[in-house]
Amino acid sequence: MVVEPLATASLDAARALLAAAELPTDDLEDPAITLLGVHAGAELVGVIGLQACGDGVGLLRSLAVAPAHQGRGLAARLCDAVVDLAAAGAVRELYLLTTTAADYFARRGFTAIDRAAAPEPVRASAQFASLCPASARVMRYRDGYSVSR
Repeated sequence: MVVEPLATASLDAARALLAAAELPTDDLEDPAITLLGVHAGAELVGVIGLQACGDGVGLLRSLAVAPAHQGRGLAARLCDAVVDLAAAGAVRELYLLTTTAADYFARRGFTAIDRAAAPEPVRASAQFASLCPASARVMRYRDGYSVSR
């Protein structure tokens, strides 16, 4: 299975996969968000996003893998693909918000930070401002984005 950018035609499938995982979907059509996915045949079985927030700041968006495909390393492959995509672009700092997966993302190189320490471009995102609850943990990639994993 290959991680690849999702075509517009896959947006509904991505929305369904994210909704099933109880993750936000309201702003997926934002042109600042690039979605990546993994298909098993014609079925979308994994999705992740990268939102460009400006000023070299990016936000990892909503990682979801269909239950029948969990435990196969797809989430790790999707995370690596987003880090690679960020590194290939102008992203110098990569952040995420999570309510349930802080331990997983810590193993992937993210560190929890205080919400107030999030840069303004992240705080201005819909995900930070309204889509995720105030209880969501803010995490930063490797205490500063680095292209070397």
